[in-house]
Amino acid sequence: MTARAPGEQVTIADVARHAGVAASTVSYVLSGKRTISATTRGRVLASVRALGYHPHAGARALASRRANVIALVLPLRTGMQVPVVMRFATAVVTTARRYDHDVLLVTADEGPAGLHRIAGSALVDGVLLMDVELEDSRVPLLRELALPGVLIGHPADSSGLACVDLDFRRAGELCVEHLAAAGHRRVALLGAPVAVYDRGTGFAHRTRAGVLAAADRLGVDAVTRPGEEGPTAVRQDLAALFDAHPDVTGLVVQNESAVGPVLATLPQLGRQVPRDVSVVAVCPDELAEQSGLTCVPVPAEEIGRQAVGLLMRRLRDEPVPEVTLLEPRLTVRDTSGAAREVVC
Repeated sequence: MTARAPGEQVTIADVARHAGVAASTVSYVLSGKRTISATTRGRVLASVRALGYHPHAGARALASRRANVIALVLPLRTGMQVPVVMRFATAVVTTARRYDHDVLLVTADEGPAGLHRIAGSALVDGVLLMDVELEDSRVPLLRELALPGVLIGHPADSSGLACVDLDFRRAGELCVEHLAAAGHRRVALLGAPVAVYDRGTGFAHRTRAGVLAAADRLGVDAVTRPGEEGPTAVRQDLAALFDAHPDVTGLVVQNESAVGPVLATLPQLGRQVPRDVSVVAVCPDELAEQSGLTCVPVPAEEIGRQAVGLLMRRLRDEPVPEVTLLEPRLTVRDTSGAAREVVC
């Protein structure tokens, strides 16, 4: 066989010549579309290994009508907590490999145009959408496309879709129920950055709704405010909160980057944790465990696994539920305790 130039791709014709068979025979062996004798099949596969042949993705897609690739649309936007987001992405990638699929990561914030471009490329079999808004502009197009899709998060109208997420409304309720049971009658939510609320991002609005609903049901006074990133911003936010509401004794935090600064700043403001202020967070459990923080964990890995599983079912034309909500749980650690009377 003629020596190949460095970096030159081995073709199916090269495999056929090496094995002494027709190119169509090699194709049948690789696709499994036609029965080939064990002897011929073994000879073809030996040539594949000897030459280091890898089927071209486009050719494989044409032959099988599958690319064995899914897209994860993860627009990097202001206010997103990248470490949390990457936990979701890692779970998606590792789970997809178990289904023999690779993942195309799409980080541009292109909205419906980006989704349309992905669908028209024929590069992927399906799509996962993250950072879902209550009135997400991508959703109407997703309903129209033939491309199967699953949302990590869910919009206000989830009809005709497949969505998976933590039940963030219930997570907010759990935080307030825990504080109320410990005797706290004035609580506050330090939530996501203002840009996240302004976009209408579902998880932030649902957590806030859960906090307010539980507070109303339990006769607890609650105030909510967005929380910006960085120690300086956190200090300003907390100082403003306690200036306006000095009787707050329970604090719910939904901003991973603010957790450390909150715990560091409260003593500087004359409030010890949990003696003067109990702190509960909605955040990854790994972070909470490091800080001894009472929290409702965000199960990014489990959500990512379930999202991929739902998409694989859609690729097989199997029915899936419109909304799958994971039940939140609260883990009590060192940052929450019985309320003390605040003298203003």
